[in-house]
Amino acid sequence: MKRLAILPALLLLAHSLTAATTQTWEMNTYDDFLAGKFEGVSLTREGRLQLAPKLETVFSADQQAIWSVARAADGTLYLGTGHRGRVYRVDPSGKSGVLWTATEPEVFALALSREGQLYAATSPNGKVYRIDEDGGATEYFAPGTTYIWSLAFDSDGVLFVGAGDEGKIFRVAKPGEGELYYETGQAHVTALAFDSAGSLLAGTEPNGILYRVAEKDSAFVLYDANLPEIRSLVPMPDGTVYAAALGGSVARQTAAATAASTKSAASAVAHTSVTVSAAQGGVEIKPPAAAKPKPAAAASTPLISYPMVDIPGVEKSALFRIRADNSLEKVWSSTEENAYGLLASERRLVLSTDKKGRIYEVDNRGQVTLLLETGEEEAVRLLETGEGMLVATSNMGKIFRVGSGPAGQGVYEAPVHDAGRVARWGRLSWRTGSTGGAVALQTRSGNSARPDKTWSEWSAELTDNGGSPITSENARYIQWRARFRGDSGATPVLENVRLAYLPQNVAPKVTAVTVSSQAAAQTEQAAPQTAATSAYSITVTDTGETGASTVSGTSTQNLSKAASDNIQVTWQTEDLDGDRLVYSLFFRGVEESEWKLLKDELETASHQIDSDALADGRYYFRVVASDERVNPAGTAREGEKTSVPILVDHTPPALSASGAQRSGASAQVTIEASDAASALVRCEYSIDARPWKPLAPEDGITDSKDERFSVRLEDLEEGERLLVVRAYDSAQNAGLVKVVLR
Repeated sequence: MKRLAILPALLLLAHSLTAATTQTWEMNTYDDFLAGKFEGVSLTREGRLQLAPKLETVFSADQQAIWSVARAADGTLYLGTGHRGRVYRVDPSGKSGVLWTATEPEVFALALSREGQLYAATSPNGKVYRIDEDGGATEYFAPGTTYIWSLAFDSDGVLFVGAGDEGKIFRVAKPGEGELYYETGQAHVTALAFDSAGSLLAGTEPNGILYRVAEKDSAFVLYDANLPEIRSLVPMPDGTVYAAALGGSVARQTAAATAASTKSAASAVAHTSVTVSAAQGGVEIKPPAAAKPKPAAAASTPLISYPMVDIPGVEKSALFRIRADNSLEKVWSSTEENAYGLLASERRLVLSTDKKGRIYEVDNRGQVTLLLETGEEEAVRLLETGEGMLVATSNMGKIFRVGSGPAGQGVYEAPVHDAGRVARWGRLSWRTGSTGGAVALQTRSGNSARPDKTWSEWSAELTDNGGSPITSENARYIQWRARFRGDSGATPVLENVRLAYLPQNVAPKVTAVTVSSQAAAQTEQAAPQTAATSAYSITVTDTGETGASTVSGTSTQNLSKAASDNIQVTWQTEDLDGDRLVYSLFFRGVEESEWKLLKDELETASHQIDSDALADGRYYFRVVASDERVNPAGTAREGEKTSVPILVDHTPPALSASGAQRSGASAQVTIEASDAASALVRCEYSIDARPWKPLAPEDGITDSKDERFSVRLEDLEEGERLLVVRAYDSAQNAGLVKVVLR
C-alpha cells in the first residue's frame, strides 16, 4: 500500500518555437521615418528622406514668443511678441528694431488697415492701440475684457475685435466707438477672418465652434468640432474655408470632471502655444486661454472653462476643409502634434505644428509631406511672400524664410531602437535613390532608454550601403543617423535602412515544479474528501512560495495513496527567446548528497515514476531546462528548479490494543499507534461498524510518529461489541486494530 499527495496535474508542453535568431530593425515607410528628428531633411509622402528646402533666419528676437505677424505692402514685417509687450519692425532689407512697447505684457494680435495703419491688441486688460511709424501709440478701443485674441478688418475698413473671457465680438468703426456685434456664449473668440462673401468667420473655445456671422446678432454655426478650440482660419476665393482645431477629442470630458476643483488662473504668459487667425492685412496668434470663467449673457451653449488635457493615442489636432456648400472633409489629423499656422493655395495646403516647429505640405489628394523642421518648439505662423514662405516661431521668437532650392546638407536622426536585451550588432545596409550628392550613416549604442553621456560616441561614417559592419558597442539600445550632402542643387534620397543584430540568448527559467498522483486527483474529483481527511499538496514556484500553506518555511509534501503506482512530476517553464527546450529530471533523498538522473532528453514538461522504485523517505526532484537544441555550442543556456521535500510513505501505522478495563456498563481500551516513516495525523474509532468518531491522543495533539490513545465507552449494551480503531499517518496510510468487548 502507498499514498501519493493529491494535486491536479499541470502539464505544460515544451516550447515549439525555434531559438532567437538574427533580428532586423528596418525603416522604409513614411510613418517609420516620421518618428525621427529632422535637421535640413524632408520626408516625402512615399517615405523618402531627402534634403529640405533652404531655411534662412530673417529675424531673431530676444523674446520667447512671436504671437502675431503683419506684413505691409512694401514688405515690412511687424511682429507682436511676449512677454514684454513689444512690437518689432523688420524692413525689407532685414534691418529690425523695437517699434513700440506696450504697458501690457502680451501683444496677441496685429492688423494692418487698407491704408497701412498698424493696430495692436494687448492683454491682459485687453486694449487695442493704433501705432504710428515713429513708434507713437494711441489707445483705439478698450472693450473692458481681459483678453483680445484676434483682429480683422472688413472690406469697408471697419475693425472687428475677438475677445475673452466672455467670448464677445466687437465692431469698432471709430476710435473709442465700439459696439457689441455678436456674443458667442463661449469663453474666447480665438480666430477672426472674412470669407469671400464678406461674412465674418469666428472660431471659439472651449467648445470648438466655428460661426459665420452675416450681420449684427445673427450667426450660423458652420462647424462644431470635436476638439475644444478653433485655432486658425483661412478662407479661400471659391468659398472654401480651412480651419485648424485642437485639444484632444476627449479633453472636454476629462477636463470637465476636474473643472470644479481645477481653476486655471494662469495668464497667457505661462504657455507658449499660440492661436493663429488670418485677418485682412494681418494675423492674430493666441496661446491657450486660461482666464477665470465668467457666465456669458444669452449663451447659446453651456460655458465650460478648463485646462487643456492631452491623452496619448487620442486625436490632438485636426485640419478641416469646409466647402461653400457646407460639406466637411478632414484633411489632416495628429495624435501628437498641434497645428498652428495655415497657408492655402489652389495647389497645396501648408501647416505648421508644435513638434520641433515642423512644416507640412498637404496636396489635393490629402497626401502629406514633411517639408522641414525649424528646430524651434513651435512654428506658429506662415506667411507667403514673393521671396518665399515666412515662418514665425516661438521659444525662441524667430522669423525664417523657406527657399525654393534644397539645402546643401542635412541630418536625419532615427528613433532609438530597443533590442529587448543586450545584442551583438551586425551590419547596417540602406537603399538610396540618389539624384546627386551622397548619404553616409553612423550608429551609437547604450543601455539607457534615452541617449545620454553613458552611450557610445557616434561611429565613423559608414558609406557601403550594401552592408557596413556596425562598430558600436554591444548594448540593448541602438540608434542611427544619416548625413546628407547635396551636389549642385541636387539632393540624395534615402529610401530604406536595415540594421541586423543578434540578441543575447537568455537562459530558460523553470518557474514551478509540481509532484502529484494523477489517479488520486481523479478520485478526488469524483468524491471530494472532507477537510479532516483530505491530503494537501504543494507546488514550488520560481518565487520559492508554496501554494498550500500561508506560513513561512518550506513544508514537506506528503504523497498519498493512488489507484495506480505512479508519481507524476510536472513543471512550468518560460523562455524569453521562445526557444524549444529539452529537460532532464533528477532526484535525491533528503539524507543523500548526490543527484540521480531519472530521465534526460525529455521534450514534454511531465514525467511519471513508478513509486515502488522509491522506498519510504523524503525526496527532492530537480528539473533542468536547456535550450541547447536550438542554440550554437557555447551559447546554450540552462535553468533549473528543485521541488520541496516529497514524502513517500508506503507503510501504514502499526496499532496495538491493551485489554479492556470493564466497570459496569463502561469500558476503557488503550491504543498504541506507531509509524516508521511519518507522523500520525488523526485517529478515530467505530463501534459495531457505526459511523467513525474522532479520537484525541493522551497528549492532546496528533503530531508524532508514536501516539497513545484511550477509548472510553459508556452505557454499553449487553452482549458482544466490536471496537475498531483507525489511525492515519502523514501520507494518509491507515492502520487498524480491533477489540472484541464481551
